Amino acid sequence: MNVEDRSDKTGSEQPGKSWAAELWDWVKTIVIAFVIMMLLNLFVFNLSMVKGQSMQPTLVERDRLFVNKIVYDFGKPSRFDVIVLRDPSEGVEKKDFLVKRIVGLPGDTVEVRDHHLYVNGEQQAETYTDTEVQDPDFGPITLEDDHYFVMGDNRHEGKSKDSRVFGSITSSEIVGRAEFIFWPFSEIKKL
Repeated sequence: MNVEDRSDKTGSEQPGKSWAAELWDWVKTIVIAFVIMMLLNLFVFNLSMVKGQSMQPTLVERDRLFVNKIVYDFGKPSRFDVIVLRDPSEGVEKKDFLVKRIVGLPGDTVEVRDHHLYVNGEQQAETYTDTEVQDPDFGPITLEDDHYFVMGDNRHEGKSKDSRVFGSITSSEIVGRAEFIFWPFSEIKKL
């Protein structure tokens, strides 16, 4: 009677990797992952932290945002999108980036009258804010092609540096659309 040896021989005949070869594999993996993350961060998305009060109550200080940087490569900004933009203002109060809400699109006429926002003569229902506009009346202004009017959600007097201060912005100044808050976990929500 013949008896076959059915024991598994996989791995028993391969010599083990040296610790240096194993370390080199780990280093290559980490470097490749780092390069991929840097490329994605540069071209596809960004993680940003909110500084300031201009977007309260929607966003508060130290909220962390996921910013989609390629969304406008495939479409145009929409009314009420929350965006990150390069600060177009000048002077000592200039910041690198701002977070604002688009309230006016190209061709729109925008004004603040009697503490309310009007677009094309119609008062806007601004469910994302908790107070009426407390700053002085503004406008009306009509937006040119590729120009957008942005405002912060904080409508308390002097709390938002926005298009009422620095004028309309162009699409070239928009970094991306803030998609959702990812930190703190208790505040995770889509914007």
